[in-house]
Amino acid sequence: MTITAKVICLYGPTAAGKTALAIALAEQLPAELISVDSALIYRGMDIGTAKPSAAELARAPHRLIDICDPSESYSAAQFALHARQHIDDIIAAGRTPLLVGGTMLYFKALLEGMSTLPVADPAIRAELQQQLSQQGSAALHQQLALVDPVSAARIHPNDPQRISRALEVFRCSGQSLTALSQQRHGALPYPVLQLAVAPQQRAYLHQRIELRFRQMVSAGLQAEVEKLRARGDLHKDLPAIRSVGYRQMWEYLDGDYSYDEMINRGIFASRQLAKRQLTWLRKWPAVHWLDSLAVDVEQQALQLCQQPGQLFTTLHP
Repeated sequence: MTITAKVICLYGPTAAGKTALAIALAEQLPAELISVDSALIYRGMDIGTAKPSAAELARAPHRLIDICDPSESYSAAQFALHARQHIDDIIAAGRTPLLVGGTMLYFKALLEGMSTLPVADPAIRAELQQQLSQQGSAALHQQLALVDPVSAARIHPNDPQRISRALEVFRCSGQSLTALSQQRHGALPYPVLQLAVAPQQRAYLHQRIELRFRQMVSAGLQAEVEKLRARGDLHKDLPAIRSVGYRQMWEYLDGDYSYDEMINRGIFASRQLAKRQLTWLRKWPAVHWLDSLAVDVEQQALQLCQQPGQLFTTLHP
């Protein structure tokens, strides 16, 4: 059955089996895969990101993988723009875009559109940076509470970067970050089927996460990070190196803690990532949940994808 002018989104926490399920669906549907993962975008970061293997990519190519150097930043807005271009191209070819990944901020930006925030103002940013260095983040947080109490309640007083950005938005536009964030443009116009895959038992997911992280280390994660360090132009505060697993290995190589502690920290960070992903998904509207441990999970997902159009909902007309 050919599905045209529709989009399938496959969500799930890390280590839940998203890639395997997406590839199986792509082989049975007229579908093409688009990766929605803020770590898979980076070249030279393969082991620690669980990037699909060459064999998997040969079976089902993924768009938006290996598109950035680890020295570069890549925003949710950039992803939404690039993903929309790929979606339009796939639909124009009479096929179905199947987006798979766990970076929920990317999905949100694509499905809901981006807020109309002003661009950075160097003069205002420099002024705020001076105030920050002289008065501290707590004082700026108090300023933010006066003009945008909702953002102030959401942003921790010890998060100077986000506090400064919220104040910068207000000084540039005269409107609060909260108000502008509710004004969105560019929402995805196509009907969407939303699938989420995860094991019903959290303990099993934790076991999968631990096993996978240990397998990454055994497969050469340390050598991969050593190669990144040897470049000389990367540091641990870059978005790429902050990725789960990479930061822990980087800090281990810096001598910050022992090998065993690096393993434990990597597993813990992976579990925390899965927890955040599941928290997003529980609040997500119109999601069809699939148990990744079900023997017929592929058949269940395929049946949902092949249902008549009522399961595909236009989220933001």
